[in-house]
Amino acid sequence: MAYNQNNIFAKIIRGEIPCQKVYEDQEILAFHDINPKAKTHVLIVPKAAYISWDDFAMQATSSQTAALMKAIPIVARKLGLEKQGYRIIANHGHHAHQEVPHFHLHLLGGNPLGPLVQS
Repeated sequence: MAYNQNNIFAKIIRGEIPCQKVYEDQEILAFHDINPKAKTHVLIVPKAAYISWDDFAMQATSSQTAALMKAIPIVARKLGLEKQGYRIIANHGHHAHQEVPHFHLHLLGGNPLGPLVQS
């Protein structure tokens, strides 16, 4: 599957669609989800064109990978989640309900989240 330059996250990264920004550096953009699943729900998005976790893990540079890993606790601290806890989710593909074909992490917290997966 080829990367679609017109997906919603690509448009947000380019500034064509506004977002409620939490954090940004050269490699990463983090912003509040417009349809939150927890009291705090932020998307952490690499600015480079990666479709999925698999694509990112296999193709990203060391600096892109490090930037993503470092952004997680920075965002959590900015939101006051580091002490009470938070969850990080990456959905990969159709069966996992990946809705946007641009790799991203969901950072959720702010209230008890319950079990990871409910049947």
